[in-house]
Amino acid sequence: MVIWDISPEIFSLGPISIRWYGLLFATSFFIGFYIMESIFKKEGKSENDLNDLVWFMILGTVAGARIGHCLFYNPEYYLSNPIEIIKVWKGGLASHGAAVGIILSILYYVKKHPKIPSFIWMMDRIVITVALAAFFIRMGNLFNSEIYGRATDVAWSFVFVSIDSVPRHPTQIYEALAYLAIFVILYSLYKKQGPSIETGKLFGIFLISIFGFRFFVEFYKANQTYFEEGMSLNMGQLLSIPLILYGVYLLYNIYFLNKNSNGDN
Repeated sequence: MVIWDISPEIFSLGPISIRWYGLLFATSFFIGFYIMESIFKKEGKSENDLNDLVWFMILGTVAGARIGHCLFYNPEYYLSNPIEIIKVWKGGLASHGAAVGIILSILYYVKKHPKIPSFIWMMDRIVITVALAAFFIRMGNLFNSEIYGRATDVAWSFVFVSIDSVPRHPTQIYEALAYLAIFVILYSLYKKQGPSIETGKLFGIFLISIFGFRFFVEFYKANQTYFEEGMSLNMGQLLSIPLILYGVYLLYNIYFLNKNSNGDN
């Protein structure tokens, strides 16, 4: 087993502290920006549209992830103490909330930028960077000793010293590696097919693979909130189902409806 006793703080200067989670979160946006910059240049989109996209993504991700955590996992507390919702520095971000926040922000972004072909077109490209960001965020969760797994006796188990002395599944690593692999697949598909890739293909693959794996790995995670005790499927799994189904719908449209439509012609 691995004894995990890494401090979540890298260093501090007076009242300012630099934490692994924040560094990894910021890194995901920097790398994501350069990937989107190359995509926008390849497809003849303006730099101004790209700069606007960055701010829409940051606001959508952070606001969605925070509000999602508050409403999905502890609604009674946060609705009774609404000022706590804005205290992001105390921790508590939900990936499903981030997904909703990103979708809403991109819907609004596309409405305000008529040169962007469509919402699905934009999501096909955004999800490449989102998959990579998911890798960095789960690594940040590892440094924070959070989102950990259930007790286990597997050889690669982790003991999170700040939590307890119980060997557990390192579910943060399971997810991080899966999301990194999904990023490589999505980016490779885009690099191979470029602007000619079918609209909805990358978005559909992203939804099915990311949230399909999330559904699976939840069986190995410790519950994140009290009301999940006794549930056959936890909150993370229930929230994943509609996103997986939408991904199936997108690919079904590409490979069955469109193909049949072309055949009829």
